[in-house]
Amino acid sequence: MSTNHPTSSPAPAAEPPPSSTSDAPAPSTSPVPAPAPAAPSSPSSRVSRVLRGALADLTPLREGAHYRRLWFGQAVSSIGQQMTAVAVAVQVYALTGSSFATGLVGLCSLVPLVTFGLYGGAIADTVDRRKLGLIGSAGLAAASAILAAQALLDLRQVAVLYCAVALQGAFFAISSPARSSMIPRLVPAEQLPAANALNTISMNLGLTVGPMLGGLLIGAYGFQAAYLVDTVAFAATLYAMWRLPAMRPERAPGVDADGRRGRASVLDGLRFLREQPNLRTSFLADLAAMIFGMPRALFPAIAAGFYGGDARTVGLLVGAPAVGALAGALFSGWIARVHRHGAAVLAAVTAWGLSIAAFGLTSGHLWLGLALLAVAGCADTVSMIFRNTMMQVAAPDEMRGRLQGIFIVVVAGGPRLGDFESGTVAALTTPAVSVISGGLACVACVLLLAARRPAFLRYDARHPPP
Repeated sequence: MSTNHPTSSPAPAAEPPPSSTSDAPAPSTSPVPAPAPAAPSSPSSRVSRVLRGALADLTPLREGAHYRRLWFGQAVSSIGQQMTAVAVAVQVYALTGSSFATGLVGLCSLVPLVTFGLYGGAIADTVDRRKLGLIGSAGLAAASAILAAQALLDLRQVAVLYCAVALQGAFFAISSPARSSMIPRLVPAEQLPAANALNTISMNLGLTVGPMLGGLLIGAYGFQAAYLVDTVAFAATLYAMWRLPAMRPERAPGVDADGRRGRASVLDGLRFLREQPNLRTSFLADLAAMIFGMPRALFPAIAAGFYGGDARTVGLLVGAPAVGALAGALFSGWIARVHRHGAAVLAAVTAWGLSIAAFGLTSGHLWLGLALLAVAGCADTVSMIFRNTMMQVAAPDEMRGRLQGIFIVVVAGGPRLGDFESGTVAALTTPAVSVISGGLACVACVLLLAARRPAFLRYDARHPPP
């Protein structure tokens, strides 16, 4: 009940003063017609309202010019980076004819991602994040320019490709924590779920559109075309970063009573995460999904053994989770109305594990398998949105960079551990047993986390304890 209206009877109205003119018109005594009842909404208008409520909330893009420019720049750069990833893999294989040499590309990227991810987060908690983002984006553009130059000069040196990929990994690890830490400073807290959903859209646009455009450009104009487009695409991110205001941490870490400033320590970030059970639980839930429920390394064997397919089938299996993730982000309008973020994370990871386990039972039914992988990708998007929001809201500003650095290590290292786990179990049993047992193990981990951390299930974004 509204409290804006008094509940007692109103006092009698004062007598009106006599009219100063005798010919003043008397007030009309005709009754005021009652307003016509509102016309019932048509089915099409109801469907339109439901769709508007289901689609991604664009409020951060409409209301925040800085966020809008940064989002657009990241979307364009993500597409370009995925074009380059395809071009590097294809070029290495064309030069060597070796799957092992092509696989080393991932290792060249992983090592600097893990190493510099932690230190990049610590740097982001000490310096102006805008400048760090500019340096990182400029470094990524330079690495793409090196790749373009070696293709134009036809150097045919695999070592140059490996070094350029390692350089990309290092600059991405340095700049990514700075970019992610900026988001809570660019949009209000109530818009963070919508902003994280939009960020997921830009990332998955890169994962879906980038490889397709890269393949078309490589086929039509050669490797140098993909590398050159990627280099030019970074202009959008550099422009967005340049227009941002200064982004120093709100309270620099390591400041003592005399105002002396210390360095942000990676170990401090790890200690902070250890002392914050809700944030730690969100990381553990993601690791459970990536280690036990990520059968990516088995896709070639599954394509042949389950469906009798070839490399094109492998491509469909790889792309299905990205398509589901993009759909989940596009239809994320409901997310802002959910406040129990901890319960939502565990529910999404459970859906991921169950979808993967069911995927292991789809032998002979390719489209059912692709649909289940898409559902898993959608669940992963939901989990990512809520986990990012929890990290941005519950952690103090001076710790956000280091937590984002740890997040990079989890995202980069988790799937690699998942490749090892799924490949080992498949070698000891069968690919089907590996997929099914991995999905069920993911669900078991979620149940264990829920039992050990009931406070995580009660986490409320309106009152966010870390």
